Parts: sequence; structure tokens; C-alpha cells
Amino acid sequence: MDNTVLTGKYQNLQTMLASYGKLAVAFSGGVDSTFLLYAAKEALPGNVIAVTGISGAFPERETSEAEEFCNVQGIPQRFVKIDEMAIPGFTENQPDRCYLCKKEIFGGLIRAAAAEGIAVIAEGSNVDDDGDYRPGHIAIRELGVKSPLREAGFSKAEIRQMSAQLGLPTASKPSFACLATRFPYGERITKEKLSMVDRAEQYLLEQGFVQLRVRMHGDMARIELLPEDMEQFMKPAVRIQAYTALKKIGFSYISLDLLGYRTGSMNEVLKEKEKKQ
Repeated sequence: MDNTVLTGKYQNLQTMLASYGKLAVAFSGGVDSTFLLYAAKEALPGNVIAVTGISGAFPERETSEAEEFCNVQGIPQRFVKIDEMAIPGFTENQPDRCYLCKKEIFGGLIRAAAAEGIAVIAEGSNVDDDGDYRPGHIAIRELGVKSPLREAGFSKAEIRQMSAQLGLPTASKPSFACLATRFPYGERITKEKLSMVDRAEQYLLEQGFVQLRVRMHGDMARIELLPEDMEQFMKPAVRIQAYTALKKIGFSYISLDLLGYRTGSMNEVLKEKEKKQ
């Protein structure tokens, strides 16, 4: 997008944020929430806090990066511990899992904000998020959580472009989603399985692969990489080392998805079922 148009859109976003008076930002440390938190800090100096949920469905590296950003920016941060295994319906992993989980998590974040005297909480969804099955957005709307980036019309690409202009460290950070999205609906989620997926993805990140997912189907790992990274992965030394590493983590079978990385691949089955009905 043209920089002048993008700058105007950013100014409109800040006007919206300033109208809140005081604001708590649901902050994961990802591309969208980092951009939103920075914009809120500029629009509401001294009247913004970050609220971050801590759970087994989010890797420790994400929490550490979120904490580091707040420390550098001088933004107060509050942490809310979430036991996702205790959320009714979470472990059963039905298609409404995200709704149930978001309702519980954001309920906790809202209470943390209220304890600071802040009545308005915002999260970082953008207009691109409207194109997939995301029941968690229903919970967010029901709780009255604001989605300023979507309201201001920001796409993911625009957020990255503006983040680069602002010098934010997340401008080119890979997209991340809750680890619970790595399991087919109906497959029971356990702490052990979440840990296995987390360790497998961490291994691949350490090998230099940037945008990826490790989906878990029973005892099989289905690796999604960017198409341009597949040739590197298939080099014998890299492939065999990855196979050995993931076997040690506990997977019986390791496969490479030929279509490659894409968001919401577990929702593809739901869409196919809808077409047949």
C-alpha cells in the first residue's frame, strides 16, 4: 500500500484508540498484538497496559518475547495464568473448542484489566482473519472486546508494512497460532501432546525453518513448511536428522505435507463436510 494512505490509516487507528481513554491490550507478542500495543502506547501515553495469558498452549519463547517488548517499551504488563486443561470442552477438541477457550482466557484478561481500573480491552484481529473458521471471534464479540485493527481496516500485509516503518521487531516475525490448532477436531488434547508439538516446532525453528507448523494426527507428525523450504528439508542429512529428532520426541511417523504451510489447515476437513451436506 502507498505509504501516504497507510500513514493515514494508522492515524485513524490512533484516533480510535485515543477515544478509549484507558486501554488494556491482550498481548501475545505476535505481529498483530505488538503493532496494536505500540499504536496504543503512542495514542494513550501512560494509560495502556498489556495483559498476557500464560498457558501450555503457547510456547515459553512467545511469552519471553512479549515480556521483553514490554520492558523495552516501558509498558506495564500483567500476566494471567490459564489452565486450559480445566476449561470444559477444551481437551475434547470439538469444533467449538476455540470459542470455549477464548471465552475463558479473555474473561481472565478482562478481570485483570478491571483490577487496574481499566474497562476497555482490545485484541489484535485483522481483516484477513474474517476469511477462515474462527469461532473464538464470536466469544470476543460476546465479551465486548474491541478489535481496533479490524475496525480500522488493517490487513496482515499492511500491519507488517507499518510495523517495519515503525521499527518494530515483529515486522517480519512468522505468524503463530495457539498450539491447540495443531490437532484434528475430535482428537483429544493433552499436556503431553502440546509439549510434543512445541518441541518439534522448536527443533525445526532452530534448524533455520521460519514459517511452519507441526500438525499431530495420532502418533504421526505432519510438517507444513513454506514450499520454497521443502527442497532444503529434503536434503538427506536434514531430512534424516529431523526424522531422528522427532522420533525422540515421541512421534512414530513423520511426514511432510506436500501442499505446504497454510493457516487453518485443520479447518479444511470442516469445509469439505459442509460442501457435501
